[in-house]
Amino acid sequence: MDRELSRRHLLKLAAAGAGAAALSPRLVQRAWAQELPPLPKKDTYTVGFCQTGSNNPWRLAETKSMQDEAAKRGYKLIATDANEDTAKQIADVASVIAQRPDILIFPPRESGPLAPSVLQAKQAGIPVILIDRDVEHDVAMPGRDYITFIGSDFVDQGRRAAEWLIGATGGNARIIELEGTTGADPAIDRKQGFDELILGGSFKGTPVATPVAGMQILASQTGNFTRNEGRQVMETLLQAHPDVTAVYAHNDEMAIGAIAALEAAGRKPGQDVILVSIDGENDAIQAIVDGKLGATVESSPFFGPIAFDTMLKYANGEDLPDWVVVVDRFFDKSNAAEFVGKQY
Repeated sequence: MDRELSRRHLLKLAAAGAGAAALSPRLVQRAWAQELPPLPKKDTYTVGFCQTGSNNPWRLAETKSMQDEAAKRGYKLIATDANEDTAKQIADVASVIAQRPDILIFPPRESGPLAPSVLQAKQAGIPVILIDRDVEHDVAMPGRDYITFIGSDFVDQGRRAAEWLIGATGGNARIIELEGTTGADPAIDRKQGFDELILGGSFKGTPVATPVAGMQILASQTGNFTRNEGRQVMETLLQAHPDVTAVYAHNDEMAIGAIAALEAAGRKPGQDVILVSIDGENDAIQAIVDGKLGATVESSPFFGPIAFDTMLKYANGEDLPDWVVVVDRFFDKSNAAEFVGKQY
């Protein structure tokens, strides 16, 4: 419960919105619940799905999961693709709203700019479920403006990557960090979880006494969650920081791009440069088996079943949490071989 309510300062915002700090956020959320648009019980539904893009295996797997599950249940899916353009996704959401689906389910490319789109859907009487990425709660809140957020604990993913890297390097590394898309929920949180454990500070309200003395982040720059940009950024940062001994990438695609850049520069990924990333895609699993990637924290893209199950729970009047947490696995040399080709 504490982890759920801490997300995007829900405790503070809920209390302020209710005008009564003594009320618990859960009670406040229930008081606001009637403001959500209803979802009538039906044999079939029309579902709007506004994807951020299709430029990597993770996104393709997420879209296919939604398409497959809709077809399995006999639902109509109105799908759009923003081609990794925030302005286009905003326009896509508006276009889908105009088509009057029963519900809108989508991953916001950026947590700030897409929050007003959630309010637009609510005003049109269309309930919303957010998957994979959340929006800023000071604009739109779960339980009041949209049903719930379904996704991984991105802060915890960053922390797990940091824990593994500390152990793998004996607490002594000079790190390049490849960040995801600027403003995107997973990029913000994956950086927070990793940086706080490496550099010190607090983690989920618990103080981290001191930074890990031998761990230094040399540079941190966005690679936009793509393999090609991850490679390009790594090439540039490698020239500026030839003493790098570790890479933390916010997703596997950038990590694989970084491996290519390191090899082109005559470095040996997995030996003189240790890499850790997040997502758990097939290419990353194979890279672990090949000894080039050290580990990856899973971030499942298979949202179709859980998204539609959650939608039906809402239609049935069930009480839903503001955050449906997806539990992620961890892959390293101890278990990677058994998952080769089984991810996406």
